[in-house]
Amino acid sequence: MELKVVVITGASSGIGRALAQEYGERGWHLALLARNFDKLLQLKDELSGKASSILCLSTDVSKEEECKNAMDEIIATYGRIDVLINNAGISMRALFKDVDLNVIRRLMDVNFWGTVYCTKYALSSLLANKGSVIGIVSIAAYVGLPGRTGYSASKFAIRGFLETLRTENLRNGLHVLIAAPGFTATNIRSTALLADGSQQGQSPRNEGKMMTTTQVAKKIVKAIDKRKKTLILTFWEGKFTVFLQKFFPSLVERLTYLHMAKEPDSPFK
Repeated sequence: MELKVVVITGASSGIGRALAQEYGERGWHLALLARNFDKLLQLKDELSGKASSILCLSTDVSKEEECKNAMDEIIATYGRIDVLINNAGISMRALFKDVDLNVIRRLMDVNFWGTVYCTKYALSSLLANKGSVIGIVSIAAYVGLPGRTGYSASKFAIRGFLETLRTENLRNGLHVLIAAPGFTATNIRSTALLADGSQQGQSPRNEGKMMTTTQVAKKIVKAIDKRKKTLILTFWEGKFTVFLQKFFPSLVERLTYLHMAKEPDSPFK
């Protein structure tokens, strides 16, 4: 069987962890990146005997040198990268008028620049193998979410970056997927940054009513297999919202405001 290598950032929890499990079940070679190295090692133990091999790398994607070193080590170890999934990300919950600008810088560094750095240093191998680069965004990449200026800005930026990268490489065989999972039951809301940069601590939403990370991962992997350009999950909060945004942007603004204002302890009403 041909050697296949997938790189997943933010692999220690949430969607990243579920993606590692999916590719592990397929017997791929996994390169797993996250800041929490202990959790990566726990995941490695869980997937041993399933994945062909697993390389765990303690990596802060907001730091260019760490991203470069990680991609260099992956290529040195496996000789190639076939799929790069830029999943690492953080969120926020605060009005722009109240937020410390360092919070927005942090979101841009992790979400946007992390995607740029990892893609930059994996690109030569991805091009050589006509591979896939994936950005995990959000409905916030299509609709500005109140209380999440930095988050929406970073996701819009990722979408613009990857759409441009796709166009630049139309004749080079590079596959680019922009995946917007919608609301998913992960820890991203509990770790979201407040106005002062502290973590929120608990989710303001009913996580039990959201898609599970396993469900999301399966759909993302399927979209990668089919080399789709875009994946938007959930109907009402996903596909329908994006559709309405194209034709009735003012209506979507009002509906988004009302929807987000229903959250407990919402920073706006």
